[in-house]
Amino acid sequence: MEAPPVARAILDEAEYERWMESARRTLESARGDLERGDYNWACFKAHQAAEKALKALLWGVGRPTPGHMLPRLLSAVEEALGVETPSDVREACIRLNKMYIPTRYPDAWTEGIPEEYYSEGEAREAIMEAERVIRWVEGVWRRLSRRG
Repeated sequence: MEAPPVARAILDEAEYERWMESARRTLESARGDLERGDYNWACFKAHQAAEKALKALLWGVGRPTPGHMLPRLLSAVEEALGVETPSDVREACIRLNKMYIPTRYPDAWTEGIPEEYYSEGEAREAIMEAERVIRWVEGVWRRLSRRG
């Protein structure tokens, strides 16, 4: 039996902030990769920043969830909190989800290496998508904090 959505749960502000600080620093690192031309790493780190932000919410409400698949983590947030995700945030998670493995592993490609497959535009877009997810997470947390 699944637990009901968080209504008046005790929020773990410290754990939320710990994960969010890591999300923010990871996004800043992605920006550095973009500037250096390491586009595949910027894309991967954008995924990681969004993942950490979603996990921040889940940890913050006492529902830590394993895994790296952003749409599944987003569904876990929706179930745990009873919130609806805006379509642009859902779309950002779907796009970023594709940046988890092929950005890092040569065997994800038939030839060449990941560093040859990503462009500056893709890296910029991935960073913007991660920013979108992080902003949404921060807004959800603010609403939760006021409710308690």
